[in-house]
Amino acid sequence: MKLNLKTLTLAIASVAALVIMTAAVVVSQGPQGSQGGPPGPGFRRGPGPRDGVLPMLRDLNLTEDQKAQIKKIMESEMGTTKELHDSLRSLHESEPEPFSTNFDEAAVRVAAEARAKIDVELQVAHARTMSQVAAVLTAEQRQQLSARKPQFREEPPRPPVQP
Repeated sequence: MKLNLKTLTLAIASVAALVIMTAAVVVSQGPQGSQGGPPGPGFRRGPGPRDGVLPMLRDLNLTEDQKAQIKKIMESEMGTTKELHDSLRSLHESEPEPFSTNFDEAAVRVAAEARAKIDVELQVAHARTMSQVAAVLTAEQRQQLSARKPQFREEPPRPPVQP
């Protein structure tokens, strides 16, 4: 097979066109991964209020007054539980290396009991806050929220097992 200048030019042009088309497709797809901008302040402690309103309340057509009351309740909870969260963080940071060969069961037990006590207090504070939020909602809004309760379970539904 004899390669002449015309054939070589056509081959190079075809490869260049293919590279350009591939680049155009890649660029048109946009960035992959999480959509949206960088995580906002609500991501520091996981899912939570972004604008003072819990995500589960967003579709309840809250009035501006309800939003303001709920925001105030949420800010109050954050203030009252800050010390508990700080204590929990401090306990977590002071935990011994988990793969250490020096295991002190008594120390681990004391730390676990301290974390459990803090967790109980946080759960009580959360329940109190949810009760205060519920008092701000109308009967219809509470009913809508109750109907969506299965969506708020902690564990996502598992896909069916294939035989």
